[in-house]
Amino acid sequence: MSGGLRERKKQQTRQAIHEAAMKLFAERGFEATTIADIAEAADISPRTFFSYFSAKEEAIFEKFDMAYEEFSRAMRERPPGTTALEALRTWIEDSIQDNAPSPETMRLEAKLRRESPAVAACDLRHMRQFERRLAEAVGEDLGEPADALRPRLVAAAATAALQASSDSADAVLEDDPKAAEAMLADPMSFIDDALRFLDAGLAALRT
Repeated sequence: MSGGLRERKKQQTRQAIHEAAMKLFAERGFEATTIADIAEAADISPRTFFSYFSAKEEAIFEKFDMAYEEFSRAMRERPPGTTALEALRTWIEDSIQDNAPSPETMRLEAKLRRESPAVAACDLRHMRQFERRLAEAVGEDLGEPADALRPRLVAAAATAALQASSDSADAVLEDDPKAAEAMLADPMSFIDDALRFLDAGLAALRT
């Protein structure tokens, strides 16, 4: 089997596991669904499940690895003169256009985060990985190590702002269908103010 075909089949299996898991989580809830249930619904063995995901909550965020790789590349390959936060905004906008989940999936993810500590913790771990990579890029902008105070503060502030925007979006999706429709038509409106504020702060730090 060629490498390209093998990778496509692996991605198809990964997607099938994700879809089976989300369907079961929607029907039964996260806690009541077992890995054996997901494996059976995806027509794989439980052992195969662990070849793709380390835990059942990871199956919710099946595009995380790809998203992190693309984010890291966006930070690494940003054009000269482009700040880390400017590259972050471009990456977010491109991700929304190319890989945005359906409103139904977004609502289910929000519900699972709210109801399950394991899902919320998993989402937070992912955010922390993005935060560390962003600190590296901000450190490059400031000419400082990633573990210096200022890069860590900027990255933590950016992560907190994006998390607050995500929480607000979750609340809108669940509670206000009309506002959710407007938000989905212009998703960047939820984060642009925060990113402009942070970029102004980064510009001040550079000077």
